Amino acid sequence: MSPGIGLMKRRLEKEKDAIALAVSGIAKKYDKKPDDIKILETKYDDDAGDWYVALGWEEKKAIIKMDSVQGTITEIKEI
Repeated sequence: MSPGIGLMKRRLEKEKDAIALAVSGIAKKYDKKPDDIKILETKYDDDAGDWYVALGWEEKKAIIKMDSVQGTITEIKEI
């Protein structure tokens, strides 16, 4: 039997951890310097256990969805 999401240790426990992972993912994917990327908004979904971070750079914006338990980016959606 595996524990539920509420009982599992989260790798992305704090907002700053999620922001760091999101900025790193965007910097790597779009070959940008982390200093050029602006944090627009962050949100944690209690039901799913996912972090959502909105970032912006130049004329582009993206929403990065991350699994807080696995500590991985699950989706990058450019808007």
